[in-house]
Amino acid sequence: MTFLRSLAFNILFYGNLVIQLLFWSPVFFVVGEATGWWIVRNWARSSLWLLKVVAGTNSLFTGTENLPDGGAIVASKHQSFWEILALLVVVDRPTFILKKELLSIPLFGSFARRMQMIPVDRAKRGGAVAAMMEGAREAVENGRRIIIFPEGTRTKPGAEVEYRQGVFRLYEGLGLPVVPVALNSGIYWSRNSFIKRAGTIHAAFLPTIAPGADRQAFLGGLRASIEAHSRELLKEAAARDGLGPLAGA
Repeated sequence: MTFLRSLAFNILFYGNLVIQLLFWSPVFFVVGEATGWWIVRNWARSSLWLLKVVAGTNSLFTGTENLPDGGAIVASKHQSFWEILALLVVVDRPTFILKKELLSIPLFGSFARRMQMIPVDRAKRGGAVAAMMEGAREAVENGRRIIIFPEGTRTKPGAEVEYRQGVFRLYEGLGLPVVPVALNSGIYWSRNSFIKRAGTIHAAFLPTIAPGADRQAFLGGLRASIEAHSRELLKEAAARDGLGPLAGA
């Protein structure tokens, strides 16, 4: 049953993506920002709806009251494509820090540029950070919230890796509070498999980290907060849905 529901979801998910990209392309690049965000969030909501109805995977968000009014940096654990959809729905006018390679995807890349996402070319190293900071400052000036995955890539459930320095550079350079996000998405929607498992993906928005901490204190505190809460969410999934960390490996 899980295989069949996953197969059906994947067909409908990618079909929905292609249809919406093609349908909205003629108007997406000429409508105002508010309409553009409605289109993008409508796609994200419809995708989460398909995930719930077809695959039996619900989405739960807690701690959203920790999102401050005004500018902020949202630093989320990254296990799956699910958190991109979720953050598009929950965070108002987000600007994602994403890999430059994603902009090469036909139509998707054009949509991402239109919504002013910030690409990072990792091959440039120091130059990549400078370009990221320039784009982030412009986004904040325009009232956007910055979203970054401090691990730099999707990780397996239960895996703990060192956080990259980019999140600290944003924190230091922008002087904004950081909202950590813990989650357990990888055991339901794995990065390496088309299988989608039934249950409830839980993303927890944790208390903010105020500006002004030094690098060691900030990165240590951010990592400890996200990893500890993510472990708790994995235990929650095991108890509620019978899924452990290896389910999404």
